[in-house]
Amino acid sequence: MTESSAPSIRLDKWLWHARFCKTRSLAQKWCASGQVSVNGTSIHKPATSVKPGDVISFLSGPYRRTVVVQAPGERRGPAPEAQTLYDEPEPPVKQTDDFMPHRPRGMGRPTKKDRRAMAAFKDDGMSG
Repeated sequence: MTESSAPSIRLDKWLWHARFCKTRSLAQKWCASGQVSVNGTSIHKPATSVKPGDVISFLSGPYRRTVVVQAPGERRGPAPEAQTLYDEPEPPVKQTDDFMPHRPRGMGRPTKKDRRAMAAFKDDGMSG
């Protein structure tokens, strides 16, 4: 196959088909925020095409995941079908404690000051 005839799919749609995102709009937000990179390049457009062989890296909770696209996918099917769309060559890497705010168990509800600090942290993380 030539480069132009290789089957491809939009990045946001592939993330949704592979069940990394619960909704397609969430996948679009991930792409727009710059949290996803394809072949080492940070992506800011959900319409970016991906094809088999592309390496996608993204944050999923406290973990950095790197997957290789195996197939574009036809639909959002059951989990066993979604797992055939990608290969994960190495296990997810947990980010350092500096990256994610940590609150010890048993500390009760966050105070107003804690909530403001968490909100400020989330806003800074989304600005790309």
